[in-house]
Amino acid sequence: MGETIVFTSGKGGVGKTTTIANIGAGLSQLDKKVVMLDTDMGLRNLDVVMGLEDQINYNLLDLLENRCRLNQALIRDKRFQNLYMIPASLKNIPLDKYEKAFSVLMNHLKMEFDYCLIDCPAGIDQGFRFATAVADRAIILTTPHISAIKDASRVLQLLNGTQISKIELIINEYDEKLVRKKYMLSKQDIEELFDIPILGTIPHDTKVMISQNKGIPVVTMRSKATKQFMYLSEQMMSKTDLEGEEYIYDIS
Repeated sequence: MGETIVFTSGKGGVGKTTTIANIGAGLSQLDKKVVMLDTDMGLRNLDVVMGLEDQINYNLLDLLENRCRLNQALIRDKRFQNLYMIPASLKNIPLDKYEKAFSVLMNHLKMEFDYCLIDCPAGIDQGFRFATAVADRAIILTTPHISAIKDASRVLQLLNGTQISKIELIINEYDEKLVRKKYMLSKQDIEELFDIPILGTIPHDTKVMISQNKGIPVVTMRSKATKQFMYLSEQMMSKTDLEGEEYIYDIS
């Protein structure tokens, strides 16, 4: 049985979709079967970040309304072994009527995949509740900016009231130089504010923007961000998964 992990954030623009795309690719490179689901109905971006928008024939809404079979909606990324994606619909729809169908779908996917990664809409409205209701684990994305941290803390409060028992944090756009100059909150400061484990940090890296514009995950390139995304992918795996495995990158 696989694991469903929802990636969420209090506000948009903190790098949630980029993170899920690169961790999905990273896990597949660690020989795991991964499916990524975009639940941001009306504003889908995961397919663009992955460069797979031209391959879409069906989407998540088509699946939930039984207009297609699962294998018709699944898009396989041929660049990575065992990496698949299900895009969101471009229609902004009320999601409460699809909660049961989504739960059934996720239970099926967990039998087929090692990891089911859900790209949750930013914010705390209906889309947040829809995406988090089926998750076994949650990862909150934030940047070290005060406004992003404030919004992320509200997300944590809501997650603490759900069935999700494992909640972790990833800090994007982290700059060690600014931390040393006291211009940015440190990893330790943020960890104390949230009182949950920090899975890791992602540095500011211009190659991330370049990779996005090309529709190529940055883990295919040599960069600081690549090392961190691969490290995060390894950190996400269970101890059982990692038995007998050697870390691809050592950034300690």
